[in-house]
Amino acid sequence: MISNTMKGVYLTGHGGPEMLEYRTDIPVPVPTADEVLVQVSAAGVNNTDINTRTAWYSKGDSSDEDASWSAEPLRFPRIQGADVCGKIVAVGANIDQSRIGERVLVEPCLSYVNGEKRQVPWYIGSECDGGFAQYTVVDSRHACAINSTLTDVELASFPCSYSTAENMLSRANVVNTDRVLITGASGGVGSAAIQLAKARGAYVIAVTSPAKKQPVLDLGADETIDRDADLVSTLGESSVDVVIDLVAGKQWPQFLQVLKPGSRYAVAGAIAGAMVELDVRTLYLKDLSLLGCTVLGPTVFKNLLSSIEQGKIRPIVAHTFALKDIHQAQEVFAEKQHAGKIVLEIPTPVR
Repeated sequence: MISNTMKGVYLTGHGGPEMLEYRTDIPVPVPTADEVLVQVSAAGVNNTDINTRTAWYSKGDSSDEDASWSAEPLRFPRIQGADVCGKIVAVGANIDQSRIGERVLVEPCLSYVNGEKRQVPWYIGSECDGGFAQYTVVDSRHACAINSTLTDVELASFPCSYSTAENMLSRANVVNTDRVLITGASGGVGSAAIQLAKARGAYVIAVTSPAKKQPVLDLGADETIDRDADLVSTLGESSVDVVIDLVAGKQWPQFLQVLKPGSRYAVAGAIAGAMVELDVRTLYLKDLSLLGCTVLGPTVFKNLLSSIEQGKIRPIVAHTFALKDIHQAQEVFAEKQHAGKIVLEIPTPVR
């Protein structure tokens, strides 16, 4: 018997950590015809959680009108959490009952909502409620069965970061002859990109801090560069085939300088600063391709699940916290002293 209420964290509006409210009386969602109800066991913490809370995605003066993945106003209260691991405990009218009991990872980029294809995909935890609660609902297509000996906490480190990394590598068409420069290499997406690029046979150059050099090398990076170093003088002009960028910021012009003519730059983050300086001559004289990467390609998550099940990639969990300690978890996350993912353990509901 599933309770009518659950424990979870409400985001009550844009602002600081005080906008996150731990509650024990949140209504349990009911799956509509094409949805499944997932009992969440673990949920990862991501940059997008903080960016959404602080309205970082807004490009205008208003923090309310476009501060979401879809550039539409968020509806509050919202339950965040894009990394969801759990099991299906109920299904909608159009879904086979045999799915109940499946262990699943939720694909975070939602192309379908209750059976209907979205023209602009949603992101779970932004346009709809996510995994920072004991239960969540999602279109059945995006609740993907997983067969693995990894723990739920370990599995929850994968969906958002690793699918983002896999999508960037796919869009940039990374192959085994490529030299790939990865920025923000010790973070969740960066550490995922290292492993996935190495699985493709590429040569990986990781940009990180000296303190995180060894963990990054242990992940498989072939060499590291200090994030404060001059990339052009260190690597040389036109020396890499692909840049996988998660930071942007003042160093950004150097990313294009180190790319070979005809090469590819893929970006899915801007933690060092969203506004960059572009010399358009570099772009067109070197015939570069610039790729913004948000919506997952149709095979990206399937490929990721296959890599997990085959043991080609491994989870990197830095810390775990109880759901009620989400403020502390985000504080540790924001300090950026960890390598890998921070994961919240979701309490098992009492039935």
